[in-house]
Amino acid sequence: MAKPLSRKQKARRGVFARLIFFLFKLLLWFVALSLAFVLLYKYINPPITVTMVMDENGAKREWLAIDEIDRDMISAAIGGEDSKFCAHNGFDRQAIEKALKRNAQGTAPLRGGSTISQQTAKNVFLWQGGGYVRKGFEAWFTFLIEKIWGKRRVMEVYLNVAETGIGTYGVEAGAQRYYGKSAQSLSRIEAGRIVAALPLPKKRSVKAPTGFVRRYGNTIAARIRVVQNEGLDGCVVDIVK
Repeated sequence: MAKPLSRKQKARRGVFARLIFFLFKLLLWFVALSLAFVLLYKYINPPITVTMVMDENGAKREWLAIDEIDRDMISAAIGGEDSKFCAHNGFDRQAIEKALKRNAQGTAPLRGGSTISQQTAKNVFLWQGGGYVRKGFEAWFTFLIEKIWGKRRVMEVYLNVAETGIGTYGVEAGAQRYYGKSAQSLSRIEAGRIVAALPLPKKRSVKAPTGFVRRYGNTIAARIRVVQNEGLDGCVVDIVK
C-alpha cells in the first residue's frame, strides 16, 4: 500500500499542477492571438512593426499593392534573397544546413539562410536580432503565414515592410528615396541594388553604390531574366504564356 503524501508533498504537487495549468493557458492564449493577428493581416495591411517603433530615425513607408509593384522588383527579391520562394513551404532546408555549417566553422552565417517567408514573419510579428527563442517564434509565424496568407500575400507584405534605408521601409519608400520614382517603374539595375542592400540598409548605399552593393546589385539584375524565364516568380505574378 502506497504511503500517504505529506502535507508538504501535497502542497508541492499543487504548486506544480497550477504552474502547468498556467503555462497551458498561456500557450492557448499565444496560439489564439497569433492566429488572430495572422488572419487579420491577411486582409488588413500591418500598420506598424516592432522594428519601426524602435527605429530612432522614424519610419517612412508607402504601401503598394502587389499588382502595382514592378515585376522586376519582385523577381529581384526572389533572385537575390530566395530563389526557391515559390517551391518551398517557408523553409529552405539546404540553405539552413549550409548556414549552420558555416556557423560551426566560426565564419559569418551564409547570406540567404532565411527565406523571404521567414524574414516576413520576423519583420511583421517579432524583433530583430538572433537567438533561439526568436527563431522558434519565427518558425511558428512562418508556418502560419505560409498556410493562411499564401505566397502572393507573403511577398506583398515583405516588399512593404522590409527596411530599405535609414528610417525607410518598403520598396515604394525606398524607390522614392533613392531614385525619385515609384516602385511601379524600376529598372532591373535599380531593383537589384535595392535588394543588394537589404541585409544592411543603414550601411549600404543604394544610390551610386560602390563595391559589394554595385557588384551584387548587377548580379541580381542579371538574375531577374533567369527568374522570369524559368517562372520562378510564377506564384506571385500572373505570367502570360
